[in-house]
Amino acid sequence: MADGAWGTELAARGLPAGEAPDVWNLQRPDDVRAVAVAYVEAGADIILTNTFGASPLKLAYANLDDRTEEINRRGVELSLEAAAGRALVFASIGPSGALLEPLGTVREEDMVAQFARQARAIAEAGADGIVIETMTALDEAKAALRAVREVCDLPVVVSMTFDRGPRGFATMMGVQPAQAAEKLTAAGADVVGANCGAGIAQIIEVARRMRTGTSLPLWCKPNAGLPRLVGGHTIYEETPEEMVRHVADLVDAGARIIGGCCGTTPAHVRLLAAECARIAGTSTDG
Repeated sequence: MADGAWGTELAARGLPAGEAPDVWNLQRPDDVRAVAVAYVEAGADIILTNTFGASPLKLAYANLDDRTEEINRRGVELSLEAAAGRALVFASIGPSGALLEPLGTVREEDMVAQFARQARAIAEAGADGIVIETMTALDEAKAALRAVREVCDLPVVVSMTFDRGPRGFATMMGVQPAQAAEKLTAAGADVVGANCGAGIAQIIEVARRMRTGTSLPLWCKPNAGLPRLVGGHTIYEETPEEMVRHVADLVDAGARIIGGCCGTTPAHVRLLAAECARIAGTSTDG
């Protein structure tokens, strides 16, 4: 069992829209630690870190790239403090916000070097693993994976974000689930999967397609349904009780590590963890 959302939980604690969440590792560490503690207490076996946007390329938008190492180290330390040996800490690496050549202006070697700065700080801080998540471009996901492999030997999850379009599920850059699973497996990921973009019912369909492209464990972290704008605020309406009804189908589709993304809360994780434990206890195939 993995944890739930971080961004929406920090927003609930007062993070202003548009502010880099990662800077709270330095400015409001108690709030960051509280999110992690809540997920450990809810039953998560793996918690992430508040480092999703802490690559130098992404931090540069907030003029914080010179604090990359500090922000990432502190993010890992806060989650390790919260875990206190009760859960593993897998540090989050999200999209850089830039595009590789020829669609963009960043050279592959430069992007690898930028992600390597983040990965090195994460590894030196003592993380148990790394999650490269919410990726839409396969070349960027592979660049991040390469960067991690160049600086440490931690286990790596690579998770993409898929939407349903007229031609089925694909990322915004046109990568289909089976293709992503196959390419990321060949690139050396330890776990592949999908997060964000859709609720649990849609992630089940994505997992089925990913399973055809890999034999690796699947990581699945759906949103609490699709977002809706109400009164100028984004809300996610899928309740813990609604999500938990789909867990058995998600496991049948191939998921082996399950958590939540945007809109999910410790309450979601608590029910999901209990259902995962029930399924594991009744399984006859290990």
